[in-house]
Amino acid sequence: MIQGGDPVGSGFVASLARPGGNITGLALLRPELSGKRLELLKETVPRLSRVAVFASSTSPDYTQTLKEIQFAAEGLGVKLQSLDIRSSKDFETAFQAAARGRAEAGLVRVPGPILSPRRTEVAGLAIKRRLPVIYDRAEEVEVGGLMSYGVSVPDLHRRAATYVDKILKGAKPADLPVEQPMKFEFIINLKAAKQIDLTIPPNVLARADKVIR
Repeated sequence: MIQGGDPVGSGFVASLARPGGNITGLALLRPELSGKRLELLKETVPRLSRVAVFASSTSPDYTQTLKEIQFAAEGLGVKLQSLDIRSSKDFETAFQAAARGRAEAGLVRVPGPILSPRRTEVAGLAIKRRLPVIYDRAEEVEVGGLMSYGVSVPDLHRRAATYVDKILKGAKPADLPVEQPMKFEFIINLKAAKQIDLTIPPNVLARADKVIR
């Protein structure tokens, strides 16, 4: 299992060290990375003061995610505007609300089932509004989004294979600790940056694991 939220808080496992039951695997720890994404936005847009947070209250880690972002925002001197995305139909009105709220950048933390069907449209809305937006998955950047920072999913898939091997050899899931991610990816799309007349600072560009030109 590769779990996006908090596997303990969600009740999937008893603890990370000793899961119990028949479930184990890897945790993505996505809420904990949201603060880092806000930091990257601030470094990319140094004068940033207002950020629209596109998140979904239907997600089990919604509250934790907002807490992580708020904590980072206080340290960076950034004001947040929370926009609830409960379905893929909500993006258009949410971007309109971000514009009315004078947002200078955006952070998208929306579950895949809601975002994936509209990822190209969402990237286009950000370009239309000239809004620098950071996502948690590379797929959004590959279809035109500005940047993403998150867990390397290919690395998790490779590590998940070791669980399969151990279980097939007789290990019990209850005895296999839930592992946390070790590899992260920061991706920048310079085509998207050019479309919104944004110059990526050299120090930010140098930290990217992949640059789309």
